[in-house]
Amino acid sequence: MNPLNKKSSTALSWSSSAISDTGKVRKHNEDSMLERPEIGLWVVADGMGGHAAGDVASQMIVSTLKKVHEGLELNRIVNDIEDRLIEVNKKLIEKANQSARKTTIGSTVVVLLAYDKYCVYIWAGDSRLYRLRNNQFRQITTDHSQVEMYVERGLISREEAAVHPHGNMITRAVGATDELFLDMDIQEMQSKDRYLLCSDGLTKHVTDFEIEDILKEGSHTETCQTLVDLTLDRGAGDNVTVIVVDIN
Repeated sequence: MNPLNKKSSTALSWSSSAISDTGKVRKHNEDSMLERPEIGLWVVADGMGGHAAGDVASQMIVSTLKKVHEGLELNRIVNDIEDRLIEVNKKLIEKANQSARKTTIGSTVVVLLAYDKYCVYIWAGDSRLYRLRNNQFRQITTDHSQVEMYVERGLISREEAAVHPHGNMITRAVGATDELFLDMDIQEMQSKDRYLLCSDGLTKHVTDFEIEDILKEGSHTETCQTLVDLTLDRGAGDNVTVIVVDIN
């Protein structure tokens, strides 16, 4: 039997907090989130396509992932999540094709699944997953965005990417194309790890250096509130969603 498919005697535990805020400019919150620490599942989805489109897409993702079955082996849970996201993608494409404006109805997504000593993370778009471990902070997802492609090709610097006019152009999302391509990875967790899932409403206003400093202080509840409050203080031009997960 694959060791990832049975719980070990050294399984870790976790706790979390989550906040989603409409922000100071938008009238509607097109972000959606899911916090299910009892089964080790957290999701942030950032809708696009305007009100009645973006929020529909992100809510559809969260609604279907609420139904992920607990108590399964890890590979079956991962397959279940992937199948559900592919099904949402299909429904959003159909919905967009039926609309009079033929607009894209889509959403980014980032999923964190904790199981035993391991975590699997799945994503499409520029909603991010960060990890703080032993005071070392890093982004462990890679944005599916136009500016990230420019950075990878050496066309612009990381600093230039932060203010580039193409900053909102994403290259992957649930509902964007007929075939959904998800990135996925797995890593072993450690006690005292802290993970952050967020929509780009946070990273438009708060730098990685600032996020790192905030994650190093306080409980997951306090950290969530501090991140959102700082975003609001800076104008919060977009919806903002953050989930902080502590591994115990």
